Amino acid sequence: MLENKNSFFIVVLFLLALWGAYSIYHPFLLSMVVAVLLAMATSNLTQQIAGLIHSRQLATGVMVLLLIALILAPIIYIATTGVEYLSHLDQATLQTIFEKLKKLVADIPYLNRWVEEYLRADKVVPYFKEISLYLTQMGTKGLGFVKDVFLVIVFYGAVVYYQQPFLALIEALIPAPHKESREMIDEVASTMEVVFYSIIVTAIFEGFLFGIFISYFGFDGLLFGAIYGFASLIPVVGGALVWVPLSLYAWSELGSRSALVIAGYSIVVISIIADTFVKPVIIKMIKEQMLQHHVRINELVIFFSIVAGMSTYGFWGMILGPAITTFLFAATRIYIQYSRNIEE
Repeated sequence: MLENKNSFFIVVLFLLALWGAYSIYHPFLLSMVVAVLLAMATSNLTQQIAGLIHSRQLATGVMVLLLIALILAPIIYIATTGVEYLSHLDQATLQTIFEKLKKLVADIPYLNRWVEEYLRADKVVPYFKEISLYLTQMGTKGLGFVKDVFLVIVFYGAVVYYQQPFLALIEALIPAPHKESREMIDEVASTMEVVFYSIIVTAIFEGFLFGIFISYFGFDGLLFGAIYGFASLIPVVGGALVWVPLSLYAWSELGSRSALVIAGYSIVVISIIADTFVKPVIIKMIKEQMLQHHVRINELVIFFSIVAGMSTYGFWGMILGPAITTFLFAATRIYIQYSRNIEE
C-alpha cells in the first residue's frame, strides 16, 4: 500500500515538474524539438567527423557552422540583397506588367475581371513596400524567423554535444521495453536523416539550375538561386512562386521572348525533368547508397507528411511532419504487438 502511495506521489511530482518546465520553456519548445530532430538527422555525420578529428567539441563546432552555412547565411543574404531588387519595382514597372497581363487574359472569362479588379499598381505597390520593410528588419535586427533559426542553431549545438546521454534519457522516458524504445528512436532518426539530406540536396540542385540559367538574362543568379532553393521546398507550387513573377518582370524589361524562355525552362527542365525524374533518383541514392537506410515509411507518406507539417508549422513543418508521422507509425506498431502479447 505504502509503495503504491509513494509511486503515486512520484508520478504527481514528475507531472508537476513537466508542467512547470512547460510554463517556462513553451516559447522555445518548437526550436528545441527541431534542434533535437536535426541532431538525430546529422548524428552519423557528427560521429564520422568526431572520429576523424578525435574531438567531440570540434565536431560540434563543425556541425554548427555547417548548419549556419546551410540555413542562416542564405536567409540573411536573401533578406538584405532582396530588398534592392524589390526597390526597383516602381509603380511604372508594375503598371507595364499589369497592362500586358490584362491583354493576355482579356478573352478568358472570370480571370480577366479578377485581373482588372485586383492587379492594379496602387494596390500592389504598398504590399511590396511592406515586404521590403519586413526583409530589412529581418536582415538587420534578427527578428522573426531569423531569431527562430538562431535558437534552433543554439539548441542544436547543445544537443549534438550531449547527444548520447540526451537520447538515452528519451529512450528511458518512452513507456515501452528497451528494445522497442531503441527501435522507435532509430526509426525516427533514420527517417529524419533521409528527409534532411534529401531536402538539402534538392534545394541546392534546383536552386543551382535556376540561378545559373537566370544569370544569363542579367539577374543575380546567386540571389534568385537561393530564393528558388528555399521555394522549391514547398511541394507542388514552390518553384512557381519564383519563376512566375520573375517571368512577368522579364516580360516588361526584356521582352516576351525572354519571359517565355524563362517560364519554359522553369517548367520543362526544373519542374518536369529535375523535380519529377531526377529528384526521386537522388533521394533513392541518398537513402540506399549513401545512408544505407531502409525506411519503413513509404516515400508518398513522407511527401504528404511534409505538406501537412508545413501547412501547420510553416517552414519547420518539413522537419516536424515526417518525424511526427514516423513516431506515430512506430508507436502504433508497438501498441499492436503489445496488444497481441496480452491476448496470447
